[in-house]
Amino acid sequence: MRLTDISTVRSLMQKYGVAPQKRYGQNFLIQENTVCRIAEAAGMGDDELGILEIGPGIGTLTQKLAQRYRRVVAVELDRSLLPVLAETLSGYENVRVVQGDALKIDLAALVKEEFGGMRVCVCANLPYYITSPILLRLLETDGLFEAVTVMIQKEVADRLCALPGTPEYGAITAVCAYYAETEKCFSVSPSSFLPPPKVTSEVIRMNLYRSPPVQCKSRENLMRVIRGAFAKRRKTLANSLAGETIRHTKAEIEQTLAALGYRTDIRGEALGLVDFARISDMLTL
Repeated sequence: MRLTDISTVRSLMQKYGVAPQKRYGQNFLIQENTVCRIAEAAGMGDDELGILEIGPGIGTLTQKLAQRYRRVVAVELDRSLLPVLAETLSGYENVRVVQGDALKIDLAALVKEEFGGMRVCVCANLPYYITSPILLRLLETDGLFEAVTVMIQKEVADRLCALPGTPEYGAITAVCAYYAETEKCFSVSPSSFLPPPKVTSEVIRMNLYRSPPVQCKSRENLMRVIRGAFAKRRKTLANSLAGETIRHTKAEIEQTLAALGYRTDIRGEALGLVDFARISDMLTL
């Protein structure tokens, strides 16, 4: 069954009485080359990998993943798509569909049960409205996954790959940089989907670090410092952090910055991950 053929997709949806749900951010891929490229990027062709797919939809990408990798487990929130997936994936013995919410499901237990000791990567066409929560949940799993390959809104991809001092740079950039090296793979036009979204998408691959690229006393404090630094973007770092804590006054934060060799009026967007780690070791939020 060729799921990148529009007539096939429409016939399938009519048969089961389903349609892309806006509340789930569903846009089904219908461009063959794009699907193949995403599947290839997910595991870089290593056929011994296990793949955890989030949001398989009608199974278009799932089929390609199953053809390339040893085992695929697809987590689907929308119960109405389960009968569709039962048909479209019926010929693939290395695929299992799990109904559940990727934001709530016990990922560690799922990986242990479904993949055993297999190396696992994540692949997903993420709904735009839950991109950040899903990505952070996947990254904060402490070695559970080797890489995360996702298709997201291009604007978000630009933020994830931004450099300090650029307009796109923000808290999510620095937070993700602690967990993974992020690279852009390719752009995907709206015409590649049914229905077509209003924005261009980008496929990115996040290669997770085995150990953090910077050392700090407390990861939790580092994350609080990063998020606090961007809480009031137009304010200086000292002003922004002072508004997030009762432990340090603005004057105390400025003294710490000066002691570390930073300007007291510096803003969060000018700092990289190494800088945030140094500051977080001196300040407890």
